[in-house]
Amino acid sequence: MPLAPMKVERAFPNLRFQRPLYLTHSGVGSNRVFVVEQGGRIFVFPNDETTAKAGLFLEISDRVSTAGEEEGLLGLAFHPKYATNGYFYLHYSAANPRRSVLSRFSASKSDPNKADPASEFIIAEIPQPYSNHNGGMLEFGPDGYLYVGLGDGGSGGDPHGNGQNRNALLGKILRLDVDNPSAGRRYEVPPDNPFRGQAGAREEVYAFGLRNPWRFSFDPVTKLLWVGDVGQNRIEEIDIVRPGGNYGWNIMEGSECYSPRAGCDRTGLELPVAEYDHSEGCSVTGGYVYRGRRLPMLYGAYVYADFCSGRIWALRYDGRQVTEKMRISDSQLMISSFGLDQAGELYLTAF
Repeated sequence: MPLAPMKVERAFPNLRFQRPLYLTHSGVGSNRVFVVEQGGRIFVFPNDETTAKAGLFLEISDRVSTAGEEEGLLGLAFHPKYATNGYFYLHYSAANPRRSVLSRFSASKSDPNKADPASEFIIAEIPQPYSNHNGGMLEFGPDGYLYVGLGDGGSGGDPHGNGQNRNALLGKILRLDVDNPSAGRRYEVPPDNPFRGQAGAREEVYAFGLRNPWRFSFDPVTKLLWVGDVGQNRIEEIDIVRPGGNYGWNIMEGSECYSPRAGCDRTGLELPVAEYDHSEGCSVTGGYVYRGRRLPMLYGAYVYADFCSGRIWALRYDGRQVTEKMRISDSQLMISSFGLDQAGELYLTAF
């Protein structure tokens, strides 16, 4: 079925949030959704359009830094065995010193709509030189490992060269085993991580050469990892990320040379599957391959948007190339993220 224009509608007309950054579900069949606010709060409520009140699931605003526009509580992922262990993972910005924090928290055993702020178990802390390009996405992959998105550390143009430095964690997608920590660490490196055992590379790295992978997701059918990587000042890109791949930053911005501006060495670099320039927006918000039932014309298409313009696109990919692409909505919204409910239906959050 070909792609077609679509209308964005308010899913929960009685609810409002302050700078919502993400929507997700816990995977336990309770028909609840969770919304993350940048300031450090997570709300939970029934997945019903008539819902009039959202309950406070967790607040950690006292430990979350929002000093920078791109700092805050940035990511949430529920453990695949959340129904039995009650674990969920957060990615947030902290100050003094400036850093990204990856932590595990636990839900209350007596109230499924509450989590315990005192249950924090810090998995890792990554120093951040600047307040922008923090990344922030967390998602458990089909393999059960936790994938973590980290930007290049900020400022502009990647002054520290993190994107191409395989011995740095910034500018990367990381892949961690949080269930089997090794001695001296609170996680383990999966045995098949692409740089495990290689000199001059951090073993946690799954892919590199990314500027600010703001949102990523796995297609549950093809298992492909789709990433929206925010551009510098010319090009926004969509990548399909594979283990060990180099996605070009800061040698390239999208499909164009960045440093140097012409004649850059593209050897071994993975090019985007889709991109758009800044005549159409200024900051890509990665989305999902739609596998729900309500919108059959969208089934199998990857949906993404631009934060600045509110434009929403969908594309189809046959495993080798994009076969169809369309701008499906001009929402006029500042789209901060997409999200899925347990049925695979697609939502967006907007400022």
